[in-house]
Amino acid sequence: MKAANNRGFASDNNAGIHPLLLKAIEEANTGHVVAYGDDFYTESAVIAIKKFFGEETEVFFVLTGTGANVLGLASLTSSYHAVICAETAHIHVDECGAPEKFCSCKLLTVTSPDGKLTPDAVKSHLHGFGFEHHVQPKVISISQPTEMGTVYTPGEIKELSDLAKQYGMYLHMDGARLANAAVSLNIDFKQFTVRSGVDVLSFGGTKNGMLFGESVIFFRKDLAENFRYRRKQGMQLASKMRFIGAQFEAYLSSNIWRKNAMHANNMARLLFEKVSALPGVQVTQKVEANAVFAIVPQEIIKPLQDKYFFYVWNESRHEVRWMTSFDTSPEDIDGFTGYLKSLLSLKRQLT
Repeated sequence: MKAANNRGFASDNNAGIHPLLLKAIEEANTGHVVAYGDDFYTESAVIAIKKFFGEETEVFFVLTGTGANVLGLASLTSSYHAVICAETAHIHVDECGAPEKFCSCKLLTVTSPDGKLTPDAVKSHLHGFGFEHHVQPKVISISQPTEMGTVYTPGEIKELSDLAKQYGMYLHMDGARLANAAVSLNIDFKQFTVRSGVDVLSFGGTKNGMLFGESVIFFRKDLAENFRYRRKQGMQLASKMRFIGAQFEAYLSSNIWRKNAMHANNMARLLFEKVSALPGVQVTQKVEANAVFAIVPQEIIKPLQDKYFFYVWNESRHEVRWMTSFDTSPEDIDGFTGYLKSLLSLKRQLT
């Protein structure tokens, strides 16, 4: 067990459930309703999502983020297709090969120091169309925010969408932390999703205060035509879907998504300001959402992890990732940076 007495900085997944979302689950836990999504709570959640993303969207709830990504990609691809993504993308690094296994298609990765794809970088994979010996590129997949904590602007997304359409491809967005991106950009969801040319979106809330449940949002109805069968076959159809729906409805209608994401982002900014002032700490990425990446002396990583657990991102250069959450407090930041400062000071004394 890691850091039992301290909030760590390993992942926003490690945080608990926001009290109002837990209350929404409790309030939905009354009586019987029809299973598998044919219920008032799920219907209300779909209506809430359409208010944010547009009435023409098609919305499907699933159990996990990986399930949302895999099934969303599967709806766009055949086995001879390829998905182009950053080498740091969650679908490439952290989904245990699930996209390849369940979509039966190839992932083509792009080197990106900040986690972002650019049209020029993507173009290196845009060849071999119509050549039967070559895998056929079909989807560009981006994460918003990226796994490096950076955020795409609407213009950057539109450029990728235009490129995809030029080659008869689709644009998929992994939005596990979409709320953090919206707060960072200070714009509504539509502006950097449907209006920027995204075709399919995985929209999550688990990293921002929900218990479980994600959604797959289609901005073209034809792409969603057979998704209900894919969802069932993909083992992502929740029988007691009302508890996903109840969370999403409360999450959006009560503005919890914004409050939680804004707090997490603000805590990351505070953490950045404090660690940037410490000699021996080199922040390596722009802090645009709720992640701080930094290079620190190797000797202090283990003792710091023992008290405030976090993950090492790149062992070869001692780069770590510190994530903040909706329940991270300024006191957590003070305790962490104070201990980090003491470890750095001790190292200097010993060298």
